[in-house]
Amino acid sequence: MTESTNEHIGGLKQKKVFKIIVLGDSGVGKTCLTYRFCEGQFLDKSEATIGVDFRERTVRICNEDIKLQLWDTAGQERFRKSMVQHYYRNVHAVVIVYDVTKPETFHSIASWMQEVESHGLSGSPRVLVGNKCDCGTPESRLATAYAQRLADKHGMPLFETSALLDSEYDNVESIFMTLAHKLYSKQPLRVISVEGEPGYGVVTLPRQRRPPKSSGTDKCLCS
Repeated sequence: MTESTNEHIGGLKQKKVFKIIVLGDSGVGKTCLTYRFCEGQFLDKSEATIGVDFRERTVRICNEDIKLQLWDTAGQERFRKSMVQHYYRNVHAVVIVYDVTKPETFHSIASWMQEVESHGLSGSPRVLVGNKCDCGTPESRLATAYAQRLADKHGMPLFETSALLDSEYDNVESIFMTLAHKLYSKQPLRVISVEGEPGYGVVTLPRQRRPPKSSGTDKCLCS
C-alpha cells in the first residue's frame, strides 16, 4: 500500500493526505457521491466527467486532521486512455460504484477490478457501492444478495445508498469514513457474517460534523 502523504508548510509537518480513487461506468453517480460527501448536498446539475474531477475534505480521526482527496474518474474509455496512469499514481484506496438499476454497470465491475489489480493495488482497501437506491422499484433493482456475493468474493464491504437523498447522508459518509479509518489505522477491513448470512463490512465510526446540506428533491439524476 502507498504510504500516506504528509503536507509540509514552512518545514512543519501538517495533516496526513490520502488519495482515494472512485471508479465505475459512466452515469453510475460517482460525481454525486463525492460531492455529497465533500459538500453535504446533492449536485443538481451534473455533466459527464471528462478526465478527472477532484475534491477533498478534511476529517478528524483520533484528534488528528486527515485530508481525503477524492479522484472521481471518467467512466468512458475514450477519456481515460491518456490519463489512466495519472489516476493510479500514489493511490491509497479504491471505491467501485455501480448503478443498482442498471445490471450492465454491475457486470462491468470485473473489468474495473482487473484494472485496479493491474496497477498493483490488489492489497489496497476497496469498497463496493451500489448507488441510486432511490430509483426504480425494489423489484427492478439488482438484488443485494447478488452484489454481496461479489463483495464477499473480493473481501470488500458493500454499501447500498443514494447520493440524492438527504436521509442517506450518513450512509454516504460511512463509505469514505470506513476507508479513512482503515488508512489511518492501517488495519484490514473486516467482512463479517450477520445472522449466519454473508455479511456486510461492519465498521463502527464516530460521528463527524456534517457539512451544510440542502433539502433533497425526488428525482433520479447524476452521472
